[in-house]
Amino acid sequence: MSNQSTAGLLDRTIRNLRQGWRTIAGTDYDVEAASDRPDLPEGDLPALRVQMTSCLEGKGGEVSARSRAAALGHVYLALDATGRERFLRLLNDEFGADENAVEAAIGAYRRAGSAETRQEAEAQMRHALEAPRLKLLRQFNDLPDGVKFLVDMRAELLKLVRKDSSLALLEEDLRHLLTSWFDIGFLELRRITWDLSSAALLEKLIAYEAVHAIESWDDLKNRLDSDRRCFAYFHPKMPDEPLIFVEVALVNGLAGNVQALLDEDAPVQDPTKADTAIFYSISNAQQGLAGISFGNFLIKRVAGQLAQEFKGLKTFATLSPIPGFVKWLDSAIADGQQGLLKPAERKALNEAVGRAGGAKGTLKALLSDRSWIDNDLLTQSLKAPLTRLAAHYVFNEKGRGGSRARDPVTHFHLSNGAVVERLNWLGDTSPNGFKQSAGLMINYLYNLDRIDENHEAYTGHGRVAASAEIKANI
Repeated sequence: MSNQSTAGLLDRTIRNLRQGWRTIAGTDYDVEAASDRPDLPEGDLPALRVQMTSCLEGKGGEVSARSRAAALGHVYLALDATGRERFLRLLNDEFGADENAVEAAIGAYRRAGSAETRQEAEAQMRHALEAPRLKLLRQFNDLPDGVKFLVDMRAELLKLVRKDSSLALLEEDLRHLLTSWFDIGFLELRRITWDLSSAALLEKLIAYEAVHAIESWDDLKNRLDSDRRCFAYFHPKMPDEPLIFVEVALVNGLAGNVQALLDEDAPVQDPTKADTAIFYSISNAQQGLAGISFGNFLIKRVAGQLAQEFKGLKTFATLSPIPGFVKWLDSAIADGQQGLLKPAERKALNEAVGRAGGAKGTLKALLSDRSWIDNDLLTQSLKAPLTRLAAHYVFNEKGRGGSRARDPVTHFHLSNGAVVERLNWLGDTSPNGFKQSAGLMINYLYNLDRIDENHEAYTGHGRVAASAEIKANI
């Protein structure tokens, strides 16, 4: 993702929101609080506390409620990073559930003598457990771009929670709200095209692309040509904001190199003659929706749609990065793991670098930069061990709880029911490709008839579906 492009989009969004919400806020707008003190110093917190409480009291009609919510949102948008953190801390610390009310509700439930009384007590307990800030946050849903505002607020909050878990309750409340609002049943799948999609939307694709950076408008146009497809999910409350999008190339056979796949000078293929759909980039566009997954639905939905449009498509696969491979390998080397290199591999590396004796430290040193790619002997000497180690990493290395693949992209595709099909040597020769995975890429195969079976085997039992080629390389 282009940080500069993303920052520009964010600045523009904030300006538009502030202007629109200033009008809605009317007399509830406080110029001094919203504009003159972006760091929200301690002396301004009492006024903000009153403003939040006023939103919760709900005096007046719907118009008044919208006005107060807009005024409060306008204050938040005018704050800098320090001010936003103080705003969120106030919301987290002082507008949670009433402990006394919760204790009273628990007591009433325990004393309930009949089913009817217990049901009433349970309803009372649910009401007591709901933090007042949830009611406040819901008010933004009725404002123009209010849902996008909350998505961006959670993105800000997630960064803070990584440093300070005391804000986790507010983050959990926001995640709960957004999970219910972004149910897959509410989302619309749309194709993005060069000719029919707005320039603003195309600009967002450039900014949000997180796998293979879009270098120019010509690069984007190439990715949207007749032998390519791009699909995205949208929410009715965020009609101009892609939530997640996937880029697809219609080709013949499995693609093994992303630079060749994205070559702007390559001739355009006839998509009706393609036998393979390659999903080469899947990007989550909204950081505030992290952990709210709909990527698995996206691939299956797009595959089904493409199969309907192009009857010749027989294979659906990805060309994916292995983002955690080099990091894992560096850690394994540092920990002194035995057997990383086989004797023959070690000998070949020694000969390639012109060293006698052991190759201790050679592998890490070689991978520290890209210069080895210019040496044919080194490149060939590294191919066997790195391909084998990558196969081991994807197939065997576990992460959280020991039941899921360590690599996040591997976990994503295995959870969706894919098969680890093929490793591609020098599949991504970009700086990022070498940094993440020593230039390796991987094809995950989606057999539409076995997706559910593979999904259950992985999620239920931790079994990884892999081709014979992958298993032979472990």
